[in-house]
Amino acid sequence: MPVNILFAAKSERWNTYEIPLKTALSKAGVVARLAPDLPPAEVDYIVYAPNSTVQDFAPFTRAKAVLNLWAGVEDVVGNPTLQIPLARMVDHGLTQGMMEWVAGHVLRHHLGMDAHILGQDGFWRKDIPPLAQDRHVTVLGLGELGQTCAEALRGLGFAVTGWSRSAKDIPGIICRSGEAGLHAALQEAEILVLLLPLTAQTENLLNTRTLALLPRGAVIVNPGRGPLIDDVALLAALDAGRIGHATLDVFRVEPLPPTHPYWAHPRVTVTPHIASETRPVTASQVIAENIRRAETGEPLLHLVDRDRGY
Repeated sequence: MPVNILFAAKSERWNTYEIPLKTALSKAGVVARLAPDLPPAEVDYIVYAPNSTVQDFAPFTRAKAVLNLWAGVEDVVGNPTLQIPLARMVDHGLTQGMMEWVAGHVLRHHLGMDAHILGQDGFWRKDIPPLAQDRHVTVLGLGELGQTCAEALRGLGFAVTGWSRSAKDIPGIICRSGEAGLHAALQEAEILVLLLPLTAQTENLLNTRTLALLPRGAVIVNPGRGPLIDDVALLAALDAGRIGHATLDVFRVEPLPPTHPYWAHPRVTVTPHIASETRPVTASQVIAENIRRAETGEPLLHLVDRDRGY
């Protein structure tokens, strides 16, 4: 008997996921009825994007799990009608894309590439950057994405510090945790990469007080979550020269309004939430594997801890 899988996301997503999902389910040995419009009482699994029309999970009385298409779950984890397991998206394509974006922008700032790309004005400026081993990079957040990025940056030779809520041990990375560890991680961050989940504890983590801990002229790279940063505090720190540059991929409101001061600020680079994207082929493989595991009594991968919020 096939399992019934509801695809609950924007209609354009169905167009890109239908074939990859059916292929992945078949390869995983899962006989499935997959559709974007199944009766709620017949649904066994929900493949879910938080911006879908499904916001009330109560009618899905026999559903066994919600499988998120996004890495972030802050828009669904607090839904009081969601009482079944929720799995976040962790897939190779998303992780690889994030690592490439982070490495590219860290190298850009480390090498001072903007001066040459934007400064073709006839002046011969021979500013030699330090070697990566002499540049301190801090990664806030050591989950799947953060750890992969930290290890990639260490592989490029950077001196890398990572910070997480709970203590971790990653070879080659200076790992810090807790409030004291956060202060130490910020104080040595010439380049700061934000890859924390958004929770009540991490919202506005970068504020007037914590921005002041960074070395003068530090660069901030944020592909994580927009509300990790107090925008007013960051703009003030940029205007004062305390922060040298901010490369931002995520924002409180998206698309970023055309009148937002980030667009015109000379020390801000805006990228339109492109640091990483869930790739249908690799994401479908993760979803199919989780459904196979659930159907054979194995534990689900990447389960969300409701208490932590991620």
